[in-house]
Amino acid sequence: MSISIIKPGILDTVQDMGRFGFGSLGINCGGAMDRYAAALGNMLVGNSPDDAVLEMHFPGPQILFEQNALISITGADFNAALNDEFLPRWTPLLVRKNTILHFPKWQWGSRAYLSLHGGICADDWLGSYSTNLKAVAGGFRGRKLDKGDELATRESVIYFPALLHPSKDLRKLRWTASTGDVYANTELIRIVRGHEFNWLEETSQTALLEERFVIHPFGDRMGYRLQGPRLTANSQHELVSSGVSFGTLQVLPNGELIVLMADHQTTGGYPRPGHVISADLPKLAQLRPGQPVRFAEVSIAEAERLYFERHREMDILRAACAAKLNELVCQG
Repeated sequence: MSISIIKPGILDTVQDMGRFGFGSLGINCGGAMDRYAAALGNMLVGNSPDDAVLEMHFPGPQILFEQNALISITGADFNAALNDEFLPRWTPLLVRKNTILHFPKWQWGSRAYLSLHGGICADDWLGSYSTNLKAVAGGFRGRKLDKGDELATRESVIYFPALLHPSKDLRKLRWTASTGDVYANTELIRIVRGHEFNWLEETSQTALLEERFVIHPFGDRMGYRLQGPRLTANSQHELVSSGVSFGTLQVLPNGELIVLMADHQTTGGYPRPGHVISADLPKLAQLRPGQPVRFAEVSIAEAERLYFERHREMDILRAACAAKLNELVCQG
């Protein structure tokens, strides 16, 4: 075994990039809420971007490393520490066995990710390792992690002891991932117009794009409820239930706005005035209850440009990390 849960956090689950292709059966994609952070964490330690990682919320878990390991911590900042030494995020780290990872203080964000070289061995359900809590499938026995749970990683060709100083429990490697503006200006979330945008009264259209909303405390991995101006429709259209996705905005009958997240249902019958663009899903996933949100409309062409630009940057980073890791192993 590679890691053991000494003390569980509030919600620690195994996730990957999601489970696609089963919406017609009512099975949602799920996966990591912040797929960007999860993918970069994997890249930093030489994994495939869609390998399984541990998604953690605050208060976070206490984790014992039963073997030497190459890890990275990405996403939210919970002041991660190995024993008593604080760890940087977005950086590959070599850690010695019998050390303990813990998260003593919240600083920023909602979800942190632990990636381990080799990837976490987990239950494969319909082609994904992501935990589906409602179906009790995938991940680690289809549930959140609890005290005493042990997770293994795949075998590695790297001989970690040769890369650690004999008197040190930790080695911070010399490369890091720059997230640029991915999480900048967290209050501003860009959207493209949805099919039912014109169903809203003109004053509600203006409110959606100009007024401030606040994340409701009852938000979860399925969706965020937003407190703010009530939105009203200009007609009594009946909408046939149709497909929805991660980032879809919906207007409830009482005028309340919700935004669907990773564990969203596969179809919905409420008007969809907009959809959050893919490039802004990472910072949306890191918002916490009580934080403000403002929506800004962009064109589909702009949303596509930002999507492809982000993926080009990630491809470059993946190649650079692989080269750095190969160089380190050759030196070791």
